[in-house]
Amino acid sequence: MARNCPKMCIKSCLFSLLFGISLLGGVFSRIVSVPPGPLIRVEGQPISIRCDVTDYGGPDEQDFEWMMTRAQNKAEIKIISTFDTGYSHPSLTRRVASGEISMNRLKDNEVELKISDVKQTDSGFYNCQTPSTDSEHKGNYEAKVELIVIPNTLKVSPATPTPVVSESGDIVLSCNVTRELTQPTYLSVTWSIRKSKTLETEEILSFGPQGEVTTGPKYTRRYSDGGVRLVPGRNGVFELVIAKVTTSDDGTYGCTGTEWAHERSEQWLQIVESTKELGPVTVVPISQSLTITASSISPLTLTPGEFLSLLCSVTVDNLPQIGLEITWLSNGRDLITMERNGVVATNGTNYRADASLERVAPGQVRLGVRGVSIEDAGAYSCRVRAFVEKGGRSSGGGGRWHMAAEKMSTTVNVKVTQIKPSYTLTLDPVETPKLTSEPVEMACHVTNITNLPAGGRLGVSWQHNTLPGTGSNPPSSNLIGSLDAAGNLLPGAMYSERLKSGEITLNRVQPNTFKLRFVRTQVVDMGQYMCLVSAWTVNTQGGFVKATEEQSFALPIKWEQKRPTLNVVAKTIREASVGGSTFEMSCAMSTENLGEAGFSVLIQSQDNVGANVKTLLTLSPDSVVQHGGATDPKRRDQMVLLKSGAAEFRFRLGGVQLSDRGFYWCDITAWTKQQPGQIWTKATSAESNKIKIDYQENGPSFSVALRSDVTTVYPWETAKMECALSVSGSSPKSDDVAYEVRWFFTRLRGGDVAAQVASIDCSGVIRKEARNSSSDISIERIDTHSYELNIHGTQDSDSGEYHCVVTPCYVSPSTKAWTKAEELTSSRIFLTVKFAVWDSLKLPLLYGAVASLGVGLFSLIFGLVCAHCCCRNTSHTPLSRNKLLHLEMD
Repeated sequence: MARNCPKMCIKSCLFSLLFGISLLGGVFSRIVSVPPGPLIRVEGQPISIRCDVTDYGGPDEQDFEWMMTRAQNKAEIKIISTFDTGYSHPSLTRRVASGEISMNRLKDNEVELKISDVKQTDSGFYNCQTPSTDSEHKGNYEAKVELIVIPNTLKVSPATPTPVVSESGDIVLSCNVTRELTQPTYLSVTWSIRKSKTLETEEILSFGPQGEVTTGPKYTRRYSDGGVRLVPGRNGVFELVIAKVTTSDDGTYGCTGTEWAHERSEQWLQIVESTKELGPVTVVPISQSLTITASSISPLTLTPGEFLSLLCSVTVDNLPQIGLEITWLSNGRDLITMERNGVVATNGTNYRADASLERVAPGQVRLGVRGVSIEDAGAYSCRVRAFVEKGGRSSGGGGRWHMAAEKMSTTVNVKVTQIKPSYTLTLDPVETPKLTSEPVEMACHVTNITNLPAGGRLGVSWQHNTLPGTGSNPPSSNLIGSLDAAGNLLPGAMYSERLKSGEITLNRVQPNTFKLRFVRTQVVDMGQYMCLVSAWTVNTQGGFVKATEEQSFALPIKWEQKRPTLNVVAKTIREASVGGSTFEMSCAMSTENLGEAGFSVLIQSQDNVGANVKTLLTLSPDSVVQHGGATDPKRRDQMVLLKSGAAEFRFRLGGVQLSDRGFYWCDITAWTKQQPGQIWTKATSAESNKIKIDYQENGPSFSVALRSDVTTVYPWETAKMECALSVSGSSPKSDDVAYEVRWFFTRLRGGDVAAQVASIDCSGVIRKEARNSSSDISIERIDTHSYELNIHGTQDSDSGEYHCVVTPCYVSPSTKAWTKAEELTSSRIFLTVKFAVWDSLKLPLLYGAVASLGVGLFSLIFGLVCAHCCCRNTSHTPLSRNKLLHLEMD
């Protein structure tokens, strides 16, 4: 049964396959397709006809055969085949062999018949056939299309355009495109330009083949504005007008005629085209033909109050099509402008209410200025800007304007004569300094004034020339400030802040007298001073016009520069004779050649000669007091530093202790400011003499000792160390003495640095420091003079040296105030934490032995139970011969 199953399966599979093939064969229906005809082509042009087959059976790659039938004789002529190289008709063999006629396979089921140079004799019906590879004959196996070959009758006849056109003119491009109408074909015409610089060809506009218009990317907006317009003519004549040309339209223009066929596939097909060159066109820029002339109608030499008349004449090609913006300038500044639309605008910064501008003729504009004054004298010129509108004539003047040229005329020099005022200047010192920071004042007197008209006024400017080595190298000249005719103060750049703060004053004390004063001089103020007095007259608008200016002789200002000195003397005001008393000293200073200054004070101390210097208090020049880094934060309230007089400072220290003994003095620095608001600059500094605090306190004396009964402990035990103090001399009462005890630890491995582990202050507050150990520390006061350090749960990391530092605090018998004695350091004790090997191993060994014994007993008992239950003696029954036979069968 098993051997027959595969044969049955194979038969079933073959039957299913044949049934499926029969079903698929019923679905196939071969379809051969070619383009819809007729196909109209021009003689001498290439042609390609595609053919494809779909819904076929057999192999993927199909074979094709082409044949044609001429309309005259109806005879079929074999052209080319994909599988038969000798298929071609003898009349076509040479054309096939040369490649003029060929067939390219595009896909397995698609080919393309190509004729590179079609002839009129190639007209006819072309039949594409496919040999059958299907199991059944269904569908079509061939398809036909008609090819009509017409003669090439397309003619393009361009007209040569005007070779030179002025900017803003028009270019007319005429082109005649015709053909003989034998078949339904259509024409289109395209204009293009080849730039002379880039040699690139750009399309301007195309018309046809169905009457539509398309423009190149750069000409779309000009066409919509009317700057490019098409003028169709008769008998195939087409004209393209490019209006308002610019220099960018310079180049060589061409015309292309194209003949089109409209096939049944609703697609336009270009069948032939011809391009002809119209000719080069040069656009002459407006700037080449633009000329400007400025002339005078009135005399060039005038007196104040007369009328000035000037004429600006403009000549340019295509003047009516160009927009002109004409501006008159006076001494290089815009005066008045006539815009291209005829609107007159005056310049805001150079406004003249009595200036007018009018157009007297095309291209001629006249400038008129009524009531000229001295300030109207100078060079006049006119500037012309020529604008061209990019839009066409049909845009109604709404096109886009761009400036094509700008030119300036020659200048016309106009003189306005007037007798200038004259006067005499005298610069005298009023107050001169002897030292820096002292004031200086000088006066500028104006005398013998003549020819100053009614309403005229005087103004002044003060000038300073520095000396070498006084802050400017090389010497420089700077304007301090000036007073104009209206009395307005105009500060110089370098002196603006000093004038604003009032450190420098500049004023008119009399109509003809001006004064300059420095309230506090600086070294850079030495030099030469001059006053420049200007005479101002009133113009026709009521404003002031500078008529003349005179300069005084230089006045030297200099003083002797003396180095500032500072002397400081310290003396004792209150002497500290006993502990707890108050110490007070004063520091008096005297200065020379310093002037106004600020002072900073440092209160410094020294335990003894040669010891480190400590800064206790500081006082800044702005009277800000700060404590130094050597000041004990608990004693800051006992230190006072203040200014007790114009040249004196006082320092007070309360609750003097033994640790305060030493030398005290003042370090004073003088600071100056060049100007208010600036930073302090150091001038000089000095130290006072030193005052000593030295007193003997008849109090008790202390000693300290560190004791420990056991210096070797095991882990987790408690180590104890006692810090014991002894008192000698005048022993105080127990309530009058306290101790500050600090414990230090030097690790066995980790360096020589002693780290503080715990402390207790004189008030009994205990503090424990963070430690890198799991043990704990406590401090216990045993009696008045003994403290004990306990290390609970010692670890190996606690091994090392321990010592204590004690600072006694007691009540002074003389002042009854708390006093700190000097620090006392105990001897060192080395603590060792041993590691007990047997103690650490005996419990694990005991537990292991008990566990092993228990497992062995359990295994023995379990084995006996199993042997008793499973290994009993059973009766043995011998097998018979028959049972031997059964066993063999089994």
